[in-house]
Amino acid sequence: MPRVLVVEDEPDIALGLKDDLERNGYEVQTVGDGESAIRRGQEPAWDLILLDLMLPGRDGFAVCRELRRAGIRTPVIMLTARTHEAEKVQGLELGADDYVTKPFSPRELRARIQAVLRRVADVSQGTYRFGDCEVDFDRGEIRRGGAPVDVTALEFRLLAAFIRRRGHVLSRRQIIDAAWGEDTFVTDRVVDTHIFNLRKKIEPEPSRPRYVCSVRGMGYRFDA
Repeated sequence: MPRVLVVEDEPDIALGLKDDLERNGYEVQTVGDGESAIRRGQEPAWDLILLDLMLPGRDGFAVCRELRRAGIRTPVIMLTARTHEAEKVQGLELGADDYVTKPFSPRELRARIQAVLRRVADVSQGTYRFGDCEVDFDRGEIRRGGAPVDVTALEFRLLAAFIRRRGHVLSRRQIIDAAWGEDTFVTDRVVDTHIFNLRKKIEPEPSRPRYVCSVRGMGYRFDA
């Protein structure tokens, strides 16, 4: 039974989300402000966090930022009434896995949740090594020189996608489909930002990448 933390300050909306998800096989708890979301979101038991942007205290952007800074890799779906592209891009750059624009149907939200949980689970098994890095797919962990590397769930999925297609050039659209999911709106800038962050964590010289290589006009290729 997947465990979901719903972060929503409107009691009626929070209760509606909780009731619908529980009827469909999820275990759900709710919080209604940003500070509580940061505190509860760091608990290890969650499979996914539904995060409203408009919250008292700390907004959803701040919550997502603090969770990722704390090394929390739990998938996050942002719930937002905002339709401006820049705000959606900001959420994805902060490490959100997807967003759903209000108003939305419960069926659409459940489909998004299932897609994110499926992407998290859909990685290879075993261990893959390159350079001084070791990717443990069973534990969902990257180690470098034997020490765990602090990566987000999205960065882990990015690297997993590259490893599965190592030696092949992947367009940004293919990268989005593999790491974020098909039909997810993500700009090229968001892809480049996450790859830049991933390089800082796995490359001997991030400014001169050896493994995640840019292919001008085409995308990226993983050589290892």
